[in-house]
Amino acid sequence: MTDRLTMQDPRAQYPQPPFPRQPQPVPGLAADMDPKPDHGETSYKGSGKLTGRKALVTGGDSGIGRAAAIAFAREGADVAIAYLPSEGSDAREVIALIEAEGRTAVALEGDVTDEAWCRELVAKAVSGLGGLDVLVINAGHQQSRPSIDAVTSADFDATMKTNLYAMHWIVQAAVPHLPAGASVVTTASIQAYEPSETLLDYATTKAGIVAYTKALAKQLLKNGIRANVVAPGPFWTALQSSGGQTPDKVVKFGEESAYGRPGQPVEIAPVYVLLASQEGSFINGEVYGVTGGAGIA
Repeated sequence: MTDRLTMQDPRAQYPQPPFPRQPQPVPGLAADMDPKPDHGETSYKGSGKLTGRKALVTGGDSGIGRAAAIAFAREGADVAIAYLPSEGSDAREVIALIEAEGRTAVALEGDVTDEAWCRELVAKAVSGLGGLDVLVINAGHQQSRPSIDAVTSADFDATMKTNLYAMHWIVQAAVPHLPAGASVVTTASIQAYEPSETLLDYATTKAGIVAYTKALAKQLLKNGIRANVVAPGPFWTALQSSGGQTPDKVVKFGEESAYGRPGQPVEIAPVYVLLASQEGSFINGEVYGVTGGAGIA
């Protein structure tokens, strides 16, 4: 693979399906994926856009959250990442990458479906970082179900609590710590606009994230704080191989995009950097679609 920043045909820049069958237990590990996702471990180059910032990224162990955490550290930020205990091996790699940049790294292991933990993780992030001025809500739960009768109350509850309740609890705890100039970035999905029939509960939460963030942006700007949404399309992350898609769909994942491949997490990281940085000072209440050409309505 050539350097990510070298001009090249983006359709051929990263692996294309078919991929090996690779079912994983929930929540999945990036280390067990084939091919390995590019989160920017060696490919993301920083330029000081977030020097001195203090960021909390939920779901920062793998996928899009990992890519954002790596990019933030390369741009000069200290970073706290929240993750599940079962994701510890992936998280330790991210912590090491943040520290390799000479930045402070804070590991926050726990389950965001627990309200008390959501509030505690914010307090620990503020304490460990010495403040907080960037909040990325990214942790997500996605389980493919073939029909409405297969979506159990337990399924629905897990998706709602991970994707919506946790967002509210964490933002509510974080806002009192955010100074003017701070930024909140939430992670929705193309599913908010073009929902798949097998992702009833997931798509519902992603539409909710869009509405919540747009309303939040109106409130927070009164205090000089911005809030925006990133809406990814198909990205090659452990969320897919751990039940977010069926094993058969993982084999072909991304082939329906105009690129003929899924996005790699590093390809969306610059959007998080923009929205977190002062360069995005006039961006508020917006939804940034990164969908490989599918767009968002």
